[in-house]
Amino acid sequence: MDFLDIRIIDIVDIVLVASLLYYLYNLVKGTVAINILVGIIIVIAINIVTRLLEMELLSKILGEFLGVGMFALVVVFQPEIRKFLLMLGSTNFNARRRFLKQFRFSGNDSGLKTNLEGIITACKKMSSTNTGALIVLQRNNSLDFVKNTGDKMNLEVNQPIIESVFFKNSPLHDGAMIIEENRITATRVILPVSNDKKIPLRFGLRHRAAVGITEKTDAVCLVVSEENGQISYLKDGDFVLFEDTDELLKILKKDLS
Repeated sequence: MDFLDIRIIDIVDIVLVASLLYYLYNLVKGTVAINILVGIIIVIAINIVTRLLEMELLSKILGEFLGVGMFALVVVFQPEIRKFLLMLGSTNFNARRRFLKQFRFSGNDSGLKTNLEGIITACKKMSSTNTGALIVLQRNNSLDFVKNTGDKMNLEVNQPIIESVFFKNSPLHDGAMIIEENRITATRVILPVSNDKKIPLRFGLRHRAAVGITEKTDAVCLVVSEENGQISYLKDGDFVLFEDTDELLKILKKDLS
């Protein structure tokens, strides 16, 4: 019964492991990797139980399986590991403030500064005129590695500015717009294009670029199609479905709060 002798350090250990599992879950939820993560947790739990019960043969088999399997997991979870390391090494202090807000229990989004209404209204207007647009909204991970490919800006987010940037005759319309908090910090940004073969052929380079940046970072993207005016929302390398712009606004507020 020695395991019932709990120390303060044991409680800290449990809290840290629980926190790690929570953030791992947030990174992989909504992807196929979530099933793999759940399976790993089950195997680890069984391994712990077999050790406590001194089932040496089964415990040894599971231990060997976990040891060899870690090499394969690095390959399987490569995008998620990249996001996790980017989050830990982020120099974005605004993102760290948002990280600390997760420990507050207030249910309001008063800390949200981004003019999301203006962004959505601009997207609706551009959608009606089939004006192509690609807007990247930064969350925790720094986007400096792509901002340097475009023109640095420092403009307050509002509907007329967004529409003027993506106007077809504007010199700034080609490429992506980066938004941090409530500032447009770069335009004409070149994003990494995803090579995922599962992306339908009807989607062009804007959508592939949006998939690419949301695969490599935790940023979210809004894309307005130049062909049909359809508005798309991308997160974690996937398309997020919504019925109308009101629902899209609610999703954005939740993801950015």
